[in-house]
Amino acid sequence: MSDKSVKVTLIKSMAGQLANIRASARGLGLRRIGHTVVVADTPANRGMMFAASHMLRVEPADGEKSAANKRAQSQGSR
Repeated sequence: MSDKSVKVTLIKSMAGQLANIRASARGLGLRRIGHTVVVADTPANRGMMFAASHMLRVEPADGEKSAANKRAQSQGSR
């Protein structure tokens, strides 16, 4: 569907979370705190990332920089 991918990192523990949130994190392939995986940017994966968004860090994976990073770098080079 999409050739883009995103890098997802688990930053908080899954202990004490609801079963559907734990299942979403496991479905993304995350196993432990600090574990990072690269997944396709599909609607299904976006839904799982949204469900567990409070315990994930999501970044572009294929070298793309976010708009905020681009602005910060362009302002720093003046």
